[in-house]
Amino acid sequence: MHVPDGFINAPVSVATGVIAVAAIAVSVRGARRELNERTAPLAGVVAAFIFAAQMINFPVANGTSGHLLGGALAAVLVGPYTGVLCVSIVLLMQGLVYADGGLTALGTNITDMAIVTVVVGFAVTKLVLRFLPKKPQSVVPAAFVGALISVPAAAAVFTLIFAIGGEVDMSIGAVFTAMVGVHVLIGIGEAIITALTVAAIVAVRPDLVYAARGLSAPLEVRPAGDAKSAGFNSAARTAASTEEKK
Repeated sequence: MHVPDGFINAPVSVATGVIAVAAIAVSVRGARRELNERTAPLAGVVAAFIFAAQMINFPVANGTSGHLLGGALAAVLVGPYTGVLCVSIVLLMQGLVYADGGLTALGTNITDMAIVTVVVGFAVTKLVLRFLPKKPQSVVPAAFVGALISVPAAAAVFTLIFAIGGEVDMSIGAVFTAMVGVHVLIGIGEAIITALTVAAIVAVRPDLVYAARGLSAPLEVRPAGDAKSAGFNSAARTAASTEEKK
């Protein structure tokens, strides 16, 4: 889905660039509310994981292949604002280091692959969570659905961008059919990878998963003296009751 240079005309590329810059500015402010001293390191790990995972392609159909986009995964793990920043950094590095996506099309790629996938993936995940038990494990199937829908949604938005500013002589219907059809299949792979990754983290550290916040009852910590006192009082009441029966 990486858009190369010259595929979208200059006015639309500038417009998506403005959208991308505005979204990043808003996300920088929002990320301060999402991250804390425990979850801040996870943001870097998520960005590195997405960067590495996007290097791995899996076959789809008719000789085509796909790779993880990572928007839904990032949003579920570290929050939507931080997720936009993570995926945007990945797209910037890919464009600079591997020429994967044109630099003049960076705004288009961020708008489509970072903003759309994060917003749609997180919104769908939260919607699905409303109908599931209120426990951290429910994030796994919810993230699966969110990731599944986020990829064809991004493909549909790309078709809209192409319809407005496409420089290649192709019919909109053909672009829509090719993009959405293939990315529905890619979405299945995206959903599986997302669900497996989220499940692995939820199993050991559910407190680090942003979408799982508020889904588990807080632990009640009592001082050791209180616990001993409660045990002593309980034993005393039991002994008194036994004595009365005698």
